[in-house]
Amino acid sequence: MTAAELSAELEVSIRTVYRDMEALSAAGVPVYADRGPAGGYQLLDGYRTRLTGLTAAEASSLFLAGLPGPAAELGLGEVAAAAELKVLAALPPEPRSRAAMMRERFHLDVPGWYRGSDEAPFLAEVAEAVWEQRPLRMRYQRWGRQVVERDIHPYGLILKGGSWYLAAETSGDFRTYRVARILGVEPLAGRFDRRDDFDLAEFWSRFAADFAARMYTGTALIRLDPGYLGLLRYTFGNDVIDKAVASAETGPDGWLRLTVPVESVRHAPWQFLRLGSALEVLGPPELRERMAEAAEELAGMYRD
Repeated sequence: MTAAELSAELEVSIRTVYRDMEALSAAGVPVYADRGPAGGYQLLDGYRTRLTGLTAAEASSLFLAGLPGPAAELGLGEVAAAAELKVLAALPPEPRSRAAMMRERFHLDVPGWYRGSDEAPFLAEVAEAVWEQRPLRMRYQRWGRQVVERDIHPYGLILKGGSWYLAAETSGDFRTYRVARILGVEPLAGRFDRRDDFDLAEFWSRFAADFAARMYTGTALIRLDPGYLGLLRYTFGNDVIDKAVASAETGPDGWLRLTVPVESVRHAPWQFLRLGSALEVLGPPELRERMAEAAEELAGMYRD
């Protein structure tokens, strides 16, 4: 069929036909054009579009189809785009149009406000080792800038708030590493066998819960102007403040009285100070003293 015939049949412009033919050819669909008065576009005899026509890389990238940024970081940007095109081509007209509308009207931006994604120069190498079950030797910068060397079996990658984390087996134990802190990787010989009882989602859920338990080692009793509850949620996180609000009391002045978890007496003042006079720490006494000391230091600085 000629481009003009296809244009009339599909009720699109001839320019759209040219563009779509180029896209189909780039995706591996065997369409070709014959020149001349009797020419036109043809599809290779016997070819059918099936979802089983996806390559292994395209199929593995399907879960990243709505995340073009992370897919590109993992080195799967092109195959994710090709997989999406093939899936759309295999859909009937109505679901295909709804899928196109979804892509046009919804967008996912992973990192939170006021911060970008981590720079992770070795993410592609780590991702390849995860896919291929290749052991790695890595140099890793721990908290406090201490650099250590680890031989690991990389099991999976997690994207959390714009930061990539690696779940890996080290000396028989599973640990989590921030990929941006990896300073170098060296592939080791052979492949490792994955443990059948490892579940990445379950592992991350347990790690996140344990991390929160380790991070919040104390509590603070505070008074809060309810108009600043949103800022408190932003500072400590929705889950933490939702639990605190569930047992909160409202005083005669309308202010909330609630108990919130804190990392330590040393760190808490700088989190609470961002709410200014809309928040008062009532206890414990040592935290209230630290708040008073911090306020005096600030007052002295600005008074001078």
